[in-house]
Amino acid sequence: MSEHLLLEIDNSGVATVTLNRPDVHNAFDDALIAELAATFDKLAGTVGLRAVVLASNGKNFSAGADLGWMKRMADYSAEENQRDALALAQMLQKLDTLPVPTIARVQGAAFGGAVGLVSCCDMAVAAERASFCLSEVKIGLVPATISPYVINAIGTRHSRRYFTTAERFSAERAREIGLVSEVCAEGELDIEVQKLVNAICNNGPQAVRTSKQLAMSMSNRVVSDELQAQTSALIAAIRTSPEGQEGLGAFLSKRAPAWLQEGEE
Repeated sequence: MSEHLLLEIDNSGVATVTLNRPDVHNAFDDALIAELAATFDKLAGTVGLRAVVLASNGKNFSAGADLGWMKRMADYSAEENQRDALALAQMLQKLDTLPVPTIARVQGAAFGGAVGLVSCCDMAVAAERASFCLSEVKIGLVPATISPYVINAIGTRHSRRYFTTAERFSAERAREIGLVSEVCAEGELDIEVQKLVNAICNNGPQAVRTSKQLAMSMSNRVVSDELQAQTSALIAAIRTSPEGQEGLGAFLSKRAPAWLQEGEE
């Protein structure tokens, strides 16, 4: 872990990954992309992990691609460009598929690839003065590697607009189209993020992981006999699991489940 990317995991199993290049508005290059990928791999295998917060230091969340990196890419061969782009695509997938809920904490500007980072998170809290822009077409590029995640977050219709206009839009607009979950004053960002963290940590750890996977795997599926059998088998397995038994038993006996520490109800 370098000084440009910080990782902290607290006693409750909540990890905070912080972009720490405020002097360049947390723009990312090939080195930071590699660090993020390695960090997400590490977190995916961390026992007891409950949630991940993606944050950044400084005035802005992220300006997207680093200017120096873009200058280097301009001189790359087609093969080198493809390899470079694949590294970004793979990092985004690692974030998107982390087994626990992920929360983006957004202040200031989130441009280009940074919108992809936000889209890969399960939820996002933005300061009311935050702004977003899918800016690639301004310089003759396209938001290719981030497109699956952005489209999944805001839908095809909004993507067709913002991919092609490169309009800068507000935090409130981002909330309206589904990119952002909550909008608040910048001084309340940490409070709002913590509310989501607390809500997650009040629930059964394995149930939360399975529910995230459920939402992802059931998206756009046709309800068939096979699908009904699959979902029925899943809930039956969860009901008879140790965590499911503990949760049901706690509910029926009106006590706190084992995963809640005293005072967390």
